[in-house]
Amino acid sequence: MHGNLELFRNEKNITEFRAGGTVFHQGDAGDYMYVVLDGEVDIYANGRYVNTVRAGDIFGEMALIDNSPRSGSAVANTDCRLARIDQRRFMFLVQQTPFFALEVMHVMADRLRVYLMPQA
Repeated sequence: MHGNLELFRNEKNITEFRAGGTVFHQGDAGDYMYVVLDGEVDIYANGRYVNTVRAGDIFGEMALIDNSPRSGSAVANTDCRLARIDQRRFMFLVQQTPFFALEVMHVMADRLRVYLMPQA
């Protein structure tokens, strides 16, 4: 998603987390997805490390798509700045920016492959 980072540089809803800060917990309501502007965030599911997202990456999008509780937890690995994208902004981006919608689908497809494919 790195190519879309400029799309989010001027977002008004920016939040900062110190290293070790929890962005959200598994099971929380999913009111926002996030775009990493600076820093790194670790993703955990069922207490196990899953992935690290970096500048330009998105996370938390599944909750906006299916209105389900968070399927994992997100913890700042470093000090970081995140753009918070609410449901309304997300829907606008999907409708008005086809590249963004394709990027979200690409991210979700990649994550599914990682979870479903046996590791060599």
